[in-house]
Amino acid sequence: MDFFTIIQVLDSTVRLATPLLLACLAGLFSERAGIFDIGLEGKMLAAAFFSAAIAAMTGSVWLGLLAGIAASLFLSGIHGLASITFRGNQLISGVAINFLAAGMTVLIAQSWFKQGGRTPSLMSEGRFNPIELPFAEALSDVPFLGPIYSELISGHSILVYVALAAVPATWWILFRTRFGLRLRAVGENPAAVDTAGVSVVGLRFAAVAICGVLCGIAGAYLATGLQAGFVKDMTAGRGFIALAALIFAKWRPWYALSACLLFGFLQAIALRYQNIDLGAFTVPVQVMDALPYILTVVILAGFVGKAVPPRAGGEPYVKER
Repeated sequence: MDFFTIIQVLDSTVRLATPLLLACLAGLFSERAGIFDIGLEGKMLAAAFFSAAIAAMTGSVWLGLLAGIAASLFLSGIHGLASITFRGNQLISGVAINFLAAGMTVLIAQSWFKQGGRTPSLMSEGRFNPIELPFAEALSDVPFLGPIYSELISGHSILVYVALAAVPATWWILFRTRFGLRLRAVGENPAAVDTAGVSVVGLRFAAVAICGVLCGIAGAYLATGLQAGFVKDMTAGRGFIALAALIFAKWRPWYALSACLLFGFLQAIALRYQNIDLGAFTVPVQVMDALPYILTVVILAGFVGKAVPPRAGGEPYVKER
């Protein structure tokens, strides 16, 4: 593997890790506040469909992004009502959201576009196009550093840079602000937060809303940045992979970035090297495609017991009289 091939693989890694990273940070906010959310997959799927559908109908990718965020926030509101207001089982609510999104997107897509549950292919105005950073072309011929800047750092859509910027922003919000301190406290000891006169319900709904916004951006990126339209089940388990990355990262933003880049790297390798000849035998393409999911199972089996979630996670809070 030469240097330029490595740059191309790493470039694909960043692109493929972006929706995972956004979904992982979304789950981080929600679970830090004590609300387990396995409905990340469904929110991303709904956001991907509505962003692609509105972008195709209006020709504006920004309207598509807003539609994707709105769809994800709607499902987040349902999850919040079920798990916070009505104190229902958070896992069942998440599963219901996943099934609802999987069926709803295909049904509405078929009703609107009559293309077998998919949206029309998006033209340039309906997609997030790559952004060339300053001096990228001028520095492209500089040995070693030139290709890294022009090919790896430059040339991504704006949502990729938003996802990368969200990592330090999440760290700062959670660990350097009063809101973040209260949010983490709600996930550990909601009774203490309530005693201090802070609304547990309000904080948890705020965390669920932030989760919805980030999932909306992740879904919109899938349909309008990474691909050029919506197809059935296009999230392909990315919401569950994001949850595995969150556990692997032990609910910390910088570790989440590393975990998502690892998953993205495996996906990039699987896409570039369909069949790997090891001499004695050839690794089939199906094994390469399954690598990210195999790693998900390994992480869940090996790290669930070691990674300690927020103590009040998954438990509805009942205010003492």
